[in-house]
Amino acid sequence: MTPFEDFSFFIYLLIPMVPAVLLGILGVSGKVRAAWVLLSTLGMLLLIGRPLSVLYQIAGYLLFQWIIVRLYLSYRLSALGKNRAGVFYLVTFLAILPLVVVKINPSFIALGFWQTVIGFIGISYLTFRTAGIILEIRDGLIKEVRLVDFISFVLFFPTIASGPIDRYRRFVTDLYKPLTRQDYGELAIQGMDYIFRGFLYKFIIAYLINKYWLEPLNHTFGFLPTLKYMYVYGFYLFFNFAGYSAFAIGVSYLMGIKTPINFDKPFMSKNIKDFWNRWHISLSFWFRDYIYMRFVLDSAKKKRFKNRYTASYVGYLLLFGIMGVWHGTQLQYVLYGLYHAGLMIGFDFLDRKNKTRKYWGTGRIWDLSAILVTFHFVMFGFLIFSGRLV
Repeated sequence: MTPFEDFSFFIYLLIPMVPAVLLGILGVSGKVRAAWVLLSTLGMLLLIGRPLSVLYQIAGYLLFQWIIVRLYLSYRLSALGKNRAGVFYLVTFLAILPLVVVKINPSFIALGFWQTVIGFIGISYLTFRTAGIILEIRDGLIKEVRLVDFISFVLFFPTIASGPIDRYRRFVTDLYKPLTRQDYGELAIQGMDYIFRGFLYKFIIAYLINKYWLEPLNHTFGFLPTLKYMYVYGFYLFFNFAGYSAFAIGVSYLMGIKTPINFDKPFMSKNIKDFWNRWHISLSFWFRDYIYMRFVLDSAKKKRFKNRYTASYVGYLLLFGIMGVWHGTQLQYVLYGLYHAGLMIGFDFLDRKNKTRKYWGTGRIWDLSAILVTFHFVMFGFLIFSGRLV
């Protein structure tokens, strides 16, 4: 069963949520709440991981990742645990290997090769969490990973299918953080606000957009229908995904975990950089911190490029290229990634030139114009993403 996909899931959700709220009201210790988060996660996994073959896949995947994390942590903490790049690259490759197999699998099936049995819902988000742990172990930021905390973090049921993508150290801090009745009460009120917002976004607005605008446009073609489809699909994508994220955040808050937000008024962005600071925030920040920044800093250290802007632009191509392929190996996803890399490079170039040539100014009219221009560029990107053009 996919989390938050239909109303029946919310009936089952009462089983872990009612005790969680009671524990919060009683002001129990962080250890007690952490224990309930673990039990709830394992219990909900029995529901989400249906049929049993899917549950076996998740269990096998978790065991595989736990072994990798423990081995690498032991290596880094040992006397011989020098920060060797080769060891780090090998461990990272092993951690993302199951996801890579899943992503390339459709292409191999089409060519008549193998069909993997790996591919349960949420494997992408689980991989981001485990890879993040490995990256922070390498940086020396994580010195200990307990199995119970690892399970709670990686399989945390509100965010298992669609994120947001949390960070291990932040999650564990929340997991054991003492909460007074007042603290939990404020968190619970915010959580309920997110849950009601999720119902509004996903089950009302996204439903109406899909039923009365998107579905009819799926059967009409030509310039004008495609233009309409571009905007309708973009709004549907936002409200559907933002609804999922709101549910996940709201339920997390009621469990005592302050999961980071995923959307912050993305269609009010004044430029494409601002957009990626507002859209799918946990994913874009993950790629920024763990791929883009590392590549740029490593390039500067090794003097890989003469011009620092070249390193930044290559970093954008790498970041959005990987992000595109993460969505899938189909052509529209690759083009979507390259399109946004081009937008980021183009904006950065023009923004630097604007400091001397003043292509645009400041003020409310300029801000409104920037929002409108950015909005249309973003919507065209969603049209590429939809596959309607390819």
